[in-house]
Amino acid sequence: MAFALSGVRILCVAGQYPGPFATMTLADLGADVVLVERPQGGDPGRLIPTFFNPLNRNKRSLAIDLKHPSGCEAFKQVAGWADVVLEGYRPGTMKRLGLDYEALRAVNGRLIYASVSGFGQTGPYRDRAAHDLSYQATAGNLFRHARSGKTEIYPDVAAADLLSGSFAAIGILSALYARERTGQGTYIDVSMTDSLIAANAILLAPVLNGREPPNIMAEPAYGLFKCKDGALISLSNAYEDRFWQALCGVLEMAGVAGLDREQRIARKNALRGELERRFLTRPRSDWEQRFAKADVMFGPVLDLAEAVNDPHHRARGLFTRIEGDPSGEKFVKQPLQMSGWEGRPTRPVPRLGEHSVEILRAAGIDAARIGKLVRGGIVLDGARRD
Repeated sequence: MAFALSGVRILCVAGQYPGPFATMTLADLGADVVLVERPQGGDPGRLIPTFFNPLNRNKRSLAIDLKHPSGCEAFKQVAGWADVVLEGYRPGTMKRLGLDYEALRAVNGRLIYASVSGFGQTGPYRDRAAHDLSYQATAGNLFRHARSGKTEIYPDVAAADLLSGSFAAIGILSALYARERTGQGTYIDVSMTDSLIAANAILLAPVLNGREPPNIMAEPAYGLFKCKDGALISLSNAYEDRFWQALCGVLEMAGVAGLDREQRIARKNALRGELERRFLTRPRSDWEQRFAKADVMFGPVLDLAEAVNDPHHRARGLFTRIEGDPSGEKFVKQPLQMSGWEGRPTRPVPRLGEHSVEILRAAGIDAARIGKLVRGGIVLDGARRD
């Protein structure tokens, strides 16, 4: 089968998480993604292979010193060969290097240029340093902590990184589609904090209009419960009466099955306590079977090892190896499944600078100039020559 993005060339000048996540998704869909790294050490993420490898399979590596004038000029030529540049530096960094959108647009008018940063290219926070937790805090994601004063619970999922990476991919795909009609490239400004704000619309829009946001957690049957064997199970009944009734049928709580949402919320503490007592009478596997049969909203609370071995995730084909990769390393696929089109990794994780020479050559840089760049330490040739 073919790949939907075959022929699209993307330069990823972004380390850490958002840029690599966005370009990993696009690479799985067939884009030729070039990871642009420093010759000395490469992406800082390489120091933690368990972090770097899952995000950077299916890519090629160009190790080039963008702070050196010759490296900068060579990169401009590579940008003329590319369709997309995605960068993840602090605002103003690429301009200081002479590699901002305006500079590269002069080389390639069809270029799509995306910048992913913590707070965006404008605004009073644009130059602040932060990581995911601080973006979540600033965007209001931790509003329950702000209200309660609790400090001990932190989110495990890097929502700002992942959402901004997803929005960057959406922006790039939209720009590619628009370019088919106009022939022109565009500039995309993606903020990690903005991405969280957009995702929090159902919480923030009511506040904008002087109202309290909806609180699905007010439902007694929305939460985690311990079973007889010590395993945890989740209930996710947010507001639907029929699912509450189905739950009460399994738990033999007929006396409260007719309560509507407002009544359930008013009696939350008592109902929650009764649910907790009922769950302690049977092991999780028993509840799972009963709930699945009765159409109750539930899910087992799985540890990571349980999640990767879950039969449903396996059946969906979410875990894969790369054909021909001698390491046998396993990867998590991106989730898009499109009829008639592939969406999987086909390349192993690149060595630092493994593809430097072939990429420069493909961009039209002659062998003599490439050799000079390599000898001068401006480009790292990491290709293995057995």
